[in-house]
Amino acid sequence: MDKAQQDALKKAAGIEAAKIVENGMIAGLGTGSTVRFLVDELGRRHQEEGLEFTGVTTSRRTQAQAESYGIKIVDVDDVDHIDVTIDGADEVDKNFNGIKGGGAALLWEKIVAINSNKIVWIVDESKVVDTIGAFPLPVEVIPFGAGHVVSKLAAKGYNPVLRKDADGVEVRTDENNFIVDLHLNRIDHPQDLAEDLINMVGVVEHGLFLNMVDTVIVGDPNGPRVMTNGNK
Repeated sequence: MDKAQQDALKKAAGIEAAKIVENGMIAGLGTGSTVRFLVDELGRRHQEEGLEFTGVTTSRRTQAQAESYGIKIVDVDDVDHIDVTIDGADEVDKNFNGIKGGGAALLWEKIVAINSNKIVWIVDESKVVDTIGAFPLPVEVIPFGAGHVVSKLAAKGYNPVLRKDADGVEVRTDENNFIVDLHLNRIDHPQDLAEDLINMVGVVEHGLFLNMVDTVIVGDPNGPRVMTNGNK
């Protein structure tokens, strides 16, 4: 699948997901290439159809995009609930376990997600897999002592790589932390891995989102299709 085809599927999923947001809602807005299409459509609805809702964003990038359309954005601590959060995912399997954090926003994404009544992911069909892990698993770590954390991850066989940009500079999250990507190929026991990572000193959060999502909207060449998590 070339980029143009992939973008078309992402756009279709984003437009479909935008229908979920209704007047008066508090909506969590995720981060990433698919979410950009969602926010574009929500911006169009706000400007052309008069849709009024309050957004809580998972990154400053999404906040800037939403506010450019005149969408009201507030801090997560300024609301007592979030009706629905719509976000992307880097991988999702048939058990509704996912990997997120390719856009380095996993901490904010998880905070918004756990405070949401409903979680919806929008993905193109390439993100739906049998077993997660081919996509490198992002782990957010504080800069102080990060080298020691990377060494400990390596000793466990997790094949960690400190994420850097094209100029060779460490990627920083919105909380000014580092991202370490674990090259695991496949994750057969995600719950065990999640427990191991979150208990490591220096790790702030990991990109395993396990059985959290309620609905996945998949951009498919035959039109968007919906996967519903029956365990939720």
